[in-house]
Amino acid sequence: MRILLLSLLFAVSALAQETVVPTVSDQVGNARGDNKGDYNVVQSWELGYRYSLIGGDEGKYRSDLNFGNGIRLLNSFLTVNSRDGKGKLFDEIILTTHGLGNDPYESVTLRIQKNKLYTYDFQWRLNSYFNPGLDTARGLHLQNTQQRWQDQNLTLFPNNKIRFKAGYSRNSEDGPALTTSNLFENERGDIFPVFSNVKRVYNSYRLGTDIDFWGFRLSVLRRWELYKEDTPYSLTAPQLGYNLTDVSKLTGFNRSAPIHGDTPGWLVHLSTEKRKYAVNGRFGYTGGNHNFVMNESAIGTGLLGTENRLVITYGDAKRPVTNADLNLSYFPTAKITVTNNTSVNDTRIVGNSFYEQFDLATLSATTQNFQYLGIVLVTNSTDAHYHATKKLDFFGGYRYATRDIKSIQSTTDPNTPFTNTVYSQTNKLYAGVAGLNWIVASPLRLHLETEIGRNDNPFTLVSDKNYHKIDGRLQYKRKSIFATAGYKETYNNDSITLTSYSSHARNYFSSFNWAAKSWVSVDASYAKLHLDTLGGLTFFAGTPRSTLQTGQSIYVSNIHAATLGLRFDLMKHADLYLGYNITLDAGDGRSSLLAPGTTTALLYNVQTFPLKFQSPLLRLTVPVTKKIKWNAGYQYYGYREDFGINSVLQNYHALTGYTSLLWAF
Repeated sequence: MRILLLSLLFAVSALAQETVVPTVSDQVGNARGDNKGDYNVVQSWELGYRYSLIGGDEGKYRSDLNFGNGIRLLNSFLTVNSRDGKGKLFDEIILTTHGLGNDPYESVTLRIQKNKLYTYDFQWRLNSYFNPGLDTARGLHLQNTQQRWQDQNLTLFPNNKIRFKAGYSRNSEDGPALTTSNLFENERGDIFPVFSNVKRVYNSYRLGTDIDFWGFRLSVLRRWELYKEDTPYSLTAPQLGYNLTDVSKLTGFNRSAPIHGDTPGWLVHLSTEKRKYAVNGRFGYTGGNHNFVMNESAIGTGLLGTENRLVITYGDAKRPVTNADLNLSYFPTAKITVTNNTSVNDTRIVGNSFYEQFDLATLSATTQNFQYLGIVLVTNSTDAHYHATKKLDFFGGYRYATRDIKSIQSTTDPNTPFTNTVYSQTNKLYAGVAGLNWIVASPLRLHLETEIGRNDNPFTLVSDKNYHKIDGRLQYKRKSIFATAGYKETYNNDSITLTSYSSHARNYFSSFNWAAKSWVSVDASYAKLHLDTLGGLTFFAGTPRSTLQTGQSIYVSNIHAATLGLRFDLMKHADLYLGYNITLDAGDGRSSLLAPGTTTALLYNVQTFPLKFQSPLLRLTVPVTKKIKWNAGYQYYGYREDFGINSVLQNYHALTGYTSLLWAF
């Protein structure tokens, strides 16, 4: 899990930084566009070629970035506007595209509207996702899928007091994948790779209306959601499994697990704002209906001989979810604001669900039945804000939350499956918040905040129990300089039946922006996040046969992230951008990855994950004619791991870049 979190962190860091592609806002041609009959047209199209040279672990590079070689429409922008606001069929069209053709992340947005009559919005996105699996899986996990999203929304009479809305959304995912299944001897046998062809489809339909009356705004939306998954799993060839010293062998495996469901629901929103008070209320209800069945067969050899197992899971679960939220704000004077918020969430899973496992070799069976799961969460918060002076204000608040979890399940005879024994757990959270905002001097602002909370019975190991937080930020703004700096800290001590847990996080951050001259500007930032956690572990491991192990889960992360950007506007000659991004996890500072003794050898290499990710970039734009610009860019990606789980280092380096022409006409 921690490897996965770190991989996601660095992937997000790579994607969040400025990609070496020019922005569509770069002006080319006439800023006011060209008049075509009754309409004014502004457009630009950027066609280019992207290249990449990759060294090291190509799979890791593709899971982080996935940019390849090829021609593509990097960006495009088109607007068509009615010159007098009285177009025949439409008054405005806005079309933008990004990365069409070969980029792994493509998008199209479109808006068409006719004044006072309709507004239509369309968005389409594609994500080519590749993940070679964690190195801890030793190549047994893989995913190479494409996910496509589309959203369409239509509003009739957008300027009237009564408006009608309709919408449609679709999300589909397909492609090959490789996963694993733990089989035989009560799931303490071996792990075998299983191939799957991912097939998931989600459709959503919406109808609604907005009504303004007597100072209130009422929104009502009816929604129908349809979900379908038909992903089959199969064994491509007989397998000896992950542990080659184990005698287990899988010779046949098939799993069919279709899930079809629908979730109709209502969303209602009512709001108003007066001189002395404001009211904002929301209500939502969805009634999920899911029919599912899983049929799995596995044939092979285990520790005790022939294995022939059949698993059947089926049910018709309903999942009604109710949400309600009421926010009340009161303004007794110009200096005082009091806000109260109450939220209720009621989630239930109701229905007869059955898990049946048959051992055809020994003619024995195991049955697990599930009937009900209910979670009710109620939260309430009251906050007060006092403006003492024009430069100083104080705020404070009280938080309360209670959660009740109930379930019914049993392992009895299938003919009388449910004992109606209710298992329940309740926990309550109390917290207080206080702070201030202070304009120390005209360009200098200070924010301080603290929170203390207590939870009497946390549900999970990492839930907040006895915790406190502090947050401080300092902001400076004067003429062309804007700078911020801050510090956050969180302590949390938790304990449940199995073990205890504690965590300590510190976050330092700062940023600096300076428009030094009309032709040069500087952007810089730095952040440090230090996290350490301590908890207990109970797990199965060892060879040739897994046995129960215990240990301590010690995790230390010490992340440094910095960015630097320089922009130069060389008037009519060129625009130049230079940037550098680095993210570094120094871990706990250890000089060697070798365990200091046999007692901690198993967990020593998974307690901290030192690694480094850096990316310098350069972007150059040169005007060719009044309507054409030539663009070029270069970006380097370097990723290095220093922890080497299973002696595997997913290091890579990549030289990427592009060249393009931006044409406005």
